[in-house]
Amino acid sequence: MGIPVQGAARAARAGWQAALHLVYPPQCLTCDAAVASDFGLCGACWRDTPFLGGLVCDACGLPLPGEDPGGPVHCDDCLAARPAWGRGRAAMLYRDNARRIVLALKHGDRHDMARAAAPWLARAARPLIVPDLLVAPVPLHWTRLLARRYNQAALLSAGLARLARLEHCPDLLVRRRSTRTQDGRSRAGRFANMEGALALHPRRAARLGGRAVLIVDDVMTSGATLHAAAGACLDGGARSVAVLALARVAKDGWAAI
Repeated sequence: MGIPVQGAARAARAGWQAALHLVYPPQCLTCDAAVASDFGLCGACWRDTPFLGGLVCDACGLPLPGEDPGGPVHCDDCLAARPAWGRGRAAMLYRDNARRIVLALKHGDRHDMARAAAPWLARAARPLIVPDLLVAPVPLHWTRLLARRYNQAALLSAGLARLARLEHCPDLLVRRRSTRTQDGRSRAGRFANMEGALALHPRRAARLGGRAVLIVDDVMTSGATLHAAAGACLDGGARSVAVLALARVAKDGWAAI
């Protein structure tokens, strides 16, 4: 009996990859250290990457002190002013090696960071995944997309959707105006800056009606951008909205990027 076509293709890819690794051994994503496989972190960089686990706010993913009570808990900000979305998570805290990863993805043309981040995002998103979930990124304004040539949030959402086998709609939302930088703004100023900036793409409304949506972004700081995205989805007929960020800025490190 011959080898099945798919099996032969997988064997060929494995052989090609093994040969390539002999010439170009896999290196850590954020340093030059050798690692066992592509898109991985060495031990030192892994320890310097603050992955989130344990007790977190069920709405925004902020880490919280204390033991898990067995039910949803919320941070003070989300208790004082509930965001437009329902539940939220993040894969990492925005500091140390996580900050370097985000900046390399966002400004360094390092698309491989998005591929590495897919399993991190999938792990963080487990509590958010429901049947018939639609995944979409926070959009860039067309002028910024033209300058950068890619939307880092769309790379992240595509990787997550592919790994989790979820439907992906990269242009579900549009940015109607080029918002000014959020740098240096207060929490209230950030929300005011995003007011009315995002909207549902008129040609994607049919894919949204009555469905749960997961909005993906690279960083969550105040949550103003994700709040605007969630509001646009709910106004367009979404049943519910959850949010997911690669990195979450903690209260003691509101570093804007």
